[in-house]
Amino acid sequence: MKFKGLAAFVVLAGLAAGSISALAADAENTMVITLKDGDVTVALRPDLAPKHVAQIKKLVREHAYDNVAFHRVIDGFMAQTGDVKFGNMKKGYDPSRAGTGGSDLPDLPAEFTTKAHFVRGVVGMARAQDPNSANSQFFIMFAPAPPLDGQYTIVGEVESGMEAVDKIKKGDDAQNGAVTDPDRMLKVRIASDK
Repeated sequence: MKFKGLAAFVVLAGLAAGSISALAADAENTMVITLKDGDVTVALRPDLAPKHVAQIKKLVREHAYDNVAFHRVIDGFMAQTGDVKFGNMKKGYDPSRAGTGGSDLPDLPAEFTTKAHFVRGVVGMARAQDPNSANSQFFIMFAPAPPLDGQYTIVGEVESGMEAVDKIKKGDDAQNGAVTDPDRMLKVRIASDK
């Protein structure tokens, strides 16, 4: 009887460990965002959005995301960043335009999916009204938002560090989450890079 219970526990523990490993991204598809309160590790999802992930990795490797503000943060919804044109708080930061820019790279065609959903920790690409207008901006979900499913491209999932994301300075609800004196991504890197 004890052995049977122990065996079931070992099998369940193995399954749990296997499913965690299955979700873990390889170092080439792991993005590490350093915030004031710690590192956030994101498993990028090229299986869902290969073009978007490739563009994010290119921008990371160009250090384009370093010092970029979280310009729009809505408590209980999401934290948005990634405006490399107007959001760099050490180079060209323009609070009146942060959130309106992208990068010098082309906009991307939508890569919507039904295989994953906008839940806490999911990273999605921001876009304008045109579904094919995502460029460099992305957001991290604080909570589930089913209306976003199939409307925005999912590029990754936070594997660790959500406690640091939760501490990002929140914006003004009356101003659609616009943040005065915002927090920023101090440094962003791909885990496989030295």
